[in-house]
Amino acid sequence: MMGFDSEKIVLIAGPCAVEGEEQIREVAAAVKEAGIGILRGGAYKPRTSPYSFQGLEEEGLELLSRAGREFNLKTVTEVIDSEHVELVMKYVDILQVGTRNMANFSLLKKIGRLTCDNNMPVILKRGFSATIEEWLLASEYITSGGNSNVILCERGIRTFETSTRFTLDLNAIPVVKKLSSHPIIVDTSHSTGHRDMVIPMSRAAVAAGADGIMVEVHPNPAKALSDGAQSLTPQQLLQLVRELRPVAEAVGRHL
Repeated sequence: MMGFDSEKIVLIAGPCAVEGEEQIREVAAAVKEAGIGILRGGAYKPRTSPYSFQGLEEEGLELLSRAGREFNLKTVTEVIDSEHVELVMKYVDILQVGTRNMANFSLLKKIGRLTCDNNMPVILKRGFSATIEEWLLASEYITSGGNSNVILCERGIRTFETSTRFTLDLNAIPVVKKLSSHPIIVDTSHSTGHRDMVIPMSRAAVAAGADGIMVEVHPNPAKALSDGAQSLTPQQLLQLVRELRPVAEAVGRHL
């Protein structure tokens, strides 16, 4: 299942959105240099504001796929609409369902049906107002379609706290481990909203038993078209890997 086992911590990194060929190639090179095997990048971006950058759509998929092949990286992107599932599957290795679509059951059922033959990995993010039970039940819309290759992603929940973008629920890791056989990864970029918190919370997630970490990386976060404030620089990505390695070893795992 996408390289997950009881000992390995899987790392996924890349920009929130594919902005152009130069940007995604530069990030892919940084991901490869850091020893990470999976490149993430958004082509369709469901944004809070309709006036924000919405992604390059199929052009973004093409650029992401090309960068993945050039640097020998697996690729993952978010699918936001039922009508895009087949198209997205042509370009990437892993599908992602974002927090806003966790309860889009028609989308989940379609993904389950279309991926049942090739068992394509599907990352299912927790809805930011969803209970763990609701999240696990949502995953069953995919598995009941015939694909059990689901990776759960904790990405923070909405609370009264305003100092962070969301509140990272590390409690979810041991709860999911107890209730589900699916691996659980943690998106420490979206959950915190601040790049200076990404590395500390990634360390905490690995210590709590997470099977993987997903982070956002941009060559120039100040000029990112989306989520620059929470994106690591390539240098910080290398620092993340350095700091996670001893934590993983302390809990009997490796990167």
